[in-house]
Amino acid sequence: MRINRSLRLGIGAIALTLAATTAACGGGSDKSALDNAKDGKLTVGIKFDQPGLGLRNKDGSYSGFDVEVAKYVAGKLGVKPENITFKESPSGQRETLIENGQVDYIVATYSINDARKQKVDFAGPYYVAGQSLLVKADNTGINGPDDLKGKKVCSVKGSTPAQNIEKNYPATQLQTNDTYSLCLEGLQAGSYDAVTTDDIILAGYAAQSAGTFKVVGKPFTTENYGIGLKKGDKELRDKVNDAIEAMIADGSWKKAFDTTVGASGYQAPTPPTVNRY
Repeated sequence: MRINRSLRLGIGAIALTLAATTAACGGGSDKSALDNAKDGKLTVGIKFDQPGLGLRNKDGSYSGFDVEVAKYVAGKLGVKPENITFKESPSGQRETLIENGQVDYIVATYSINDARKQKVDFAGPYYVAGQSLLVKADNTGINGPDDLKGKKVCSVKGSTPAQNIEKNYPATQLQTNDTYSLCLEGLQAGSYDAVTTDDIILAGYAAQSAGTFKVVGKPFTTENYGIGLKKGDKELRDKVNDAIEAMIADGSWKKAFDTTVGASGYQAPTPPTVNRY
């Protein structure tokens, strides 16, 4: 049976559209995370630019507390560390990465809140942090959020800290970037007066650039870090919650903290109680 030229062109256009749509979605998988785990492989979202938490090192390896949590959970799901593919997960893209199946789960200083729970599920928390401020080491004028009026403060697009500043400190000149490393560059250059995110993240940056930056003031929020999962996958959520509880109970949680964040001098707090959301 012959197909006329117009029909062939129409079919070709449809095929190109489908290909473009697939590419735009970032090559997400329709398979569930547990199906991928049964195949012995997982793709896990982390941050690539947070010293002590989620960092891609110059040799291509990954280090940090979030990385260790991600690997422990993967192990409980039957996946070896060498079979994990780590994918960079900027704050503003995390829900999309999960929804599109581009990652099986995300461990990336991911604060649990009601707005995010409309789109994704969470296991945890595996850590409780608090928002704070990072300034240049010689800055004596900023000691807490009440000193931010009229100041240029940088955070990351889509992050809870940025939302908190915008809502609760409207007199602040909030600036946002895609990554915290860009905020740090601006702080060092004098483009910003402060960088704000969670205390544990800022402690890592301060330690990485000793004598350049300092963390000031007391934390002024409570941030429950959860592991982001596809919405509605209760079986996966239960298994990840079980893994977090096991990591805390067998001492692996504190060991992971002490060898990552703890290297900066930051003391390990009491582990959180898992809340099965």
